[in-house]
Amino acid sequence: MEHQSQKQTITTVIGTQVSILGSLVVTMWAIEIADQVLFRQGLDRFGIRPRDLGGLWGIGVAPFLHGSLYHLIGNTVPFLVLGWLVMVRRVADFALVSLISMVIGGLGTWLIGAAGSVHIGASGMIFGYLGYLLFRGFFERSLGAIALSVAVALGYGSMVWGILPSNPYISWEGHLFGFIGGIIAAKLLAEPRL
Repeated sequence: MEHQSQKQTITTVIGTQVSILGSLVVTMWAIEIADQVLFRQGLDRFGIRPRDLGGLWGIGVAPFLHGSLYHLIGNTVPFLVLGWLVMVRRVADFALVSLISMVIGGLGTWLIGAAGSVHIGASGMIFGYLGYLLFRGFFERSLGAIALSVAVALGYGSMVWGILPSNPYISWEGHLFGFIGGIIAAKLLAEPRL
């Protein structure tokens, strides 16, 4: 009976994780398709506009806007993989890491981004997930957290180069501050050592 209950609990948790990630990805895709077909990329102007008070609204909207289907395709897989890894311990961690990464990444971008630019895409949150997963092992110092950090470093560690300025069409500011937000989230959510 206990085994059956555990199996149902695991199934429920996985179902919740799939529902959350699936809903977010479907929303991103629906918005991008509508933006391409109906608005001719007109929604992109609602992204983060540095040092423009109206551009602050973009902090909550930018992760759902993408410059093209290619941009969205590039963000979908790491969003799903890293987002799911953030959820593995607790589904609530995903919400908190997403929020912290989005706010810190967005505010940092708003403060130092180039004047007249518009920053869009889910990559700030993705870099937040990366920062969280890489530093969770450092802050928790448990075998499981360290193993996860090492696995993420091996699989996605090369992404860290994205926090450096390299391409004027890529928001390294969003990447950098999203990553910092993820590190802060790792510190805040670290399980206390016994």
